[in-house]
Amino acid sequence: MNLAKIQRLLKLLQLLQGGRPQNVNSMADACGVSRRTIFRDLETLRAAGVPLAFDSEGGRFHIPETYFLAPTNLSSEEALSVMVLCHELGDGTGLPYYSSARRAATKLENSLPEHMKRQLREISNSVEIKLNPVNQPEEAQSAYQTLVDASGHRHNVRIQYRSIFDGDVIQTKLSPYKLLFSRHSWYVIGRSSIHRAVRTFKVNRIEQITTLDDIFEIPQNFQVDRFLRNAWHMIPEPGPDQQIIIRFDPLVAQNVAEVQWHKTQQIRWNEDGSIDYEVTVSGIREISWWVLGYGSRAKVLQPDSLKDLIADHARKILENYHTKP
Repeated sequence: MNLAKIQRLLKLLQLLQGGRPQNVNSMADACGVSRRTIFRDLETLRAAGVPLAFDSEGGRFHIPETYFLAPTNLSSEEALSVMVLCHELGDGTGLPYYSSARRAATKLENSLPEHMKRQLREISNSVEIKLNPVNQPEEAQSAYQTLVDASGHRHNVRIQYRSIFDGDVIQTKLSPYKLLFSRHSWYVIGRSSIHRAVRTFKVNRIEQITTLDDIFEIPQNFQVDRFLRNAWHMIPEPGPDQQIIIRFDPLVAQNVAEVQWHKTQQIRWNEDGSIDYEVTVSGIREISWWVLGYGSRAKVLQPDSLKDLIADHARKILENYHTKP
């Protein structure tokens, strides 16, 4: 069963248990398919044990209200917390499953007694959550759906990809082992034919994708954490891990110390209010950009390779602002 059919069946379930009986024409229009396809989908639901009720006089289908999800014994605090979070997370741009969660919260809200609805509105007015908006172009959404389907069915894909590290658009055959959502973006991790190794690809940078007929198998010893090792974020580099020590001056020390940036980090406070931030990472390129974000308030103490990389970045920054006499 492909992803499009699964999504259509879920939409049918939503229509059929929405409280208003549906005829075949209305369901076909809502799903954008033919009447014949709707009849096949209804048979699929019946085969799965869904109790479809049919009104022969009106020619309409529905699902009894009591079939799905028995009443959940949520406390008022639990119900309100779920709904406030779903309502206040912004428009959900870039968040996986946000739209579905918000629809579920709306259904939950509609079932509340009036006094709890008033309480919800009061709490919502006092809480606001801001997330950085993320641009998700249509091509990225299409690539994501294709990857979910291909990964679920263990099909290889061929992608055209804008590679930052290779500095060019590359084409490779990819076995999509896992999709991972991290820091507002989707990534796919899998074996790349051009690299002959497992690599990480950012879904937003996939320009073209085609599902192939051949099948892949995920190695038994593959685990996302094992693959990422101690990468600063998503890109582990070859070679042994390196111990990094960065000194942050007192102006930014508290801000750095308050956040768990990496699973291996250790922080030592100095008498002058600065901190020595120590971390063990699999590669230095990703962390170099984080260090640069603190400008002159951060100083790399070790290793020399990271010092040299930061200095090289700094020279190039100066060149961008250098004016000839």
